[in-house]
Amino acid sequence: MTVQQLIDGLSLTIFHLDDPERPVTGGYCGDLLSWVMGRAPADGAWLTIMSNVNVAAVAALADTACVILAEGVVPDPPLLDKAKAQGITLLGTGLSVYDCAVRLGALGVGTDA
Repeated sequence: MTVQQLIDGLSLTIFHLDDPERPVTGGYCGDLLSWVMGRAPADGAWLTIMSNVNVAAVAALADTACVILAEGVVPDPPLLDKAKAQGITLLGTGLSVYDCAVRLGALGVGTDA
């Protein structure tokens, strides 16, 4: 699945779209940035409610395909600026982290489906 297919499949809000054709091969849910940094998979969709500038740094280090801000969270202006500067795709949803993760799974993200 690509980032664009993920956006379309979940009706995600686009805050910044860097590479719509980048593959999304898994997902990770987490808000403790140091924990995410060591555990989020490369090419994964990272689901979080964190919206500060450090999210961009962690996404870059983990090489995530995109960050999905859940529960109606919008990025702080410094985060949006940093995401644009570092080529981080930043998306949003009104869904809870849990509901978004369930829907990611239903789309076949992170499975052999």
